[in-house]
Amino acid sequence: MELYGLKVFATVAAERSFSRAAEKLYRGQPAISLAVQRLESEIGEKLFDRGGREVLLTDAGRLVLEYARRFENLGTELETRLTELRDKSAGRLVIGANESTTLYLLPHIASYRKAYPGVKVRVQRSLSSKIPAEILDGDLEMGVISYRPRDERLTSSVIYTDHLAFIVSPRHRLAGRKTVSITDLGAEIFIAHNVVSPYRDVVLRTFERHRVPLHMDVEMPTVETIRKLVQRNEGVAFLPRMCVEQEIEQKRLHEVHVKELTVDRQIRLVYPARRALSHAAQAFLELIKRPASE
Repeated sequence: MELYGLKVFATVAAERSFSRAAEKLYRGQPAISLAVQRLESEIGEKLFDRGGREVLLTDAGRLVLEYARRFENLGTELETRLTELRDKSAGRLVIGANESTTLYLLPHIASYRKAYPGVKVRVQRSLSSKIPAEILDGDLEMGVISYRPRDERLTSSVIYTDHLAFIVSPRHRLAGRKTVSITDLGAEIFIAHNVVSPYRDVVLRTFERHRVPLHMDVEMPTVETIRKLVQRNEGVAFLPRMCVEQEIEQKRLHEVHVKELTVDRQIRLVYPARRALSHAAQAFLELIKRPASE
């Protein structure tokens, strides 16, 4: 059923005249009559009683008019919502991130919500290794990862530069040291994150290259559990600095620099290189790229 036919029918019903409807719609009367005839043919019912001086609605006509008005209201609502999307006063932003990279999004989301309070923001927990594929498959529009995506169909912008921090409890034997050598760590019990990442591989290779044993006797699924175990002096760990920043400032954890292991961590917002972004996502990207001084 064509919306144009319903619009013509509703106008004839409101004007109670084919000629007046034609004037209002800037069409010839034959075109108006043909549009109504096609609608009647499609429905299989007569919509107007044409016997008198004015056209009157049949029972079927009154029913169709009710739905024609609903369609008209929906059309107006659609136009309004599309305008809101273009103005970023409505819409939805979905970003994929893992547990640790979500932290890097917080200041950007706060700024975005301040600028566009009408947009709903959802951060979806995903494995960092799977985020590029989820973006390409259309399951995510954007994602946050800690490595450069290799697929040419994706592009990325650096939103934060961090580093891996070697952390110990304030009660640990190394807590009073600012710097240690990797050889000092051969007897330590490391609490590891059991999620595969490029930075885990860097740590493993560095210990192997210096022929220092790495005792990863405990593996945990979340940064939070690792942090708590280190605070209890159950072991030591390498974690992203931002994930333990507050605990270090409050002296619940202590960071020690390892001479042979300085690992910078670039946090990237990744998104499709060619596929058009939604208005909400485009606004977020523009905010990310905006100089901090603005």
